[in-house]
Amino acid sequence: MPLAGVSVAQWRALSERAAEPNGYYLPEWELAVNASARGRADAAALGAWRDPSHLIGLVPVISMWRAYKIPLPALVSADPYGTLCTPLLDADMAEEAVTSILRRARRAGAHALIFRATSLDGPAMKAFTDVLRRGRMQPLVLQSHVRACLDATGNADDVLREALGTKKLKELRRQRNRLAEHGAVHFEVARTPAETATAIETFLKLEASGWKGQRGTALGQDEGDAAFIRRAVAALAGTAQCEIVTLRAGETPVASAIVLHHHDRAFYFKLGVDERFAKYSPGVQLTLDLTRHLCADPDISTVDSTASPDHPMINPIWRGRLAIGDVLIPLRRNDPVVSLIRGALGLRGAIREPARRIVHFIRARQEKS
Repeated sequence: MPLAGVSVAQWRALSERAAEPNGYYLPEWELAVNASARGRADAAALGAWRDPSHLIGLVPVISMWRAYKIPLPALVSADPYGTLCTPLLDADMAEEAVTSILRRARRAGAHALIFRATSLDGPAMKAFTDVLRRGRMQPLVLQSHVRACLDATGNADDVLREALGTKKLKELRRQRNRLAEHGAVHFEVARTPAETATAIETFLKLEASGWKGQRGTALGQDEGDAAFIRRAVAALAGTAQCEIVTLRAGETPVASAIVLHHHDRAFYFKLGVDERFAKYSPGVQLTLDLTRHLCADPDISTVDSTASPDHPMINPIWRGRLAIGDVLIPLRRNDPVVSLIRGALGLRGAIREPARRIVHFIRARQEKS
């Protein structure tokens, strides 16, 4: 049974009742990640049950040593490759689920939980905060940032006009007309397992053709990553929770992206472009069409870009912001080990942060261009 005692049926039922959406902790996605994705396999399940058949909370975790190479007794949320590590909590029993998760973590010998890249303002973190407060503890935000999101409840043309202005939209229409000289430009949406099975191969080819392929980080370049994304897309297409969108000029695909759905939220996972068409901004053109597509979907209210902070492509287009951070959850009041964990992470961050900022700046200039 995958992830230590949690059945797929239990997990899926919990995801349907989740207080806060997280497309990257849907069972079809996370189990595919855990099976083969590069550097992300072998997570354990930290779960909460109301009774043996009723799962009310879940967060996949790994040891602190595996996460940070620091030998201290903490459990860290497993990176689902999205990235968003907000735990799944039953909306009707969120605090009961939190209490059980904390108890199970203590029984496993942990002194703290660390949730990486988790939503800071949603009901999941509120439930943890409320439970900790009753024990005279509080979560510690280790680092935080905001990233772009789309309010998909508005009219897409109004959203884009307010974000980009008429001058920029005119320039993008000019680029699109130039792109159309290579063939009629059209936007395709693959939804069914059969459609996405074809579309994922187009995506993988486009992603590997650009700078990610040159750097060796394209999904299709690693057997485990390729197996993960094919498996995840096929499974989620079967539950109507995944789309692959493609922009073509005639028969030539110039950009493609994977989008996950969970409840009223969508998640913009990854984008691949044909850099031979870079002067026409194919990634931006696809994102404009995707914006219109998602705003027209009555089931979607918010779209998480899951992009890096200050992303040069998506930030000017999607002007909403989501607060995301790494959060340390103490498991015992006045525990000196928690101070050690916090201090070790602070020292590690101080050493790594300058180099990380440089790398993220370079990648952000390249991603989704």
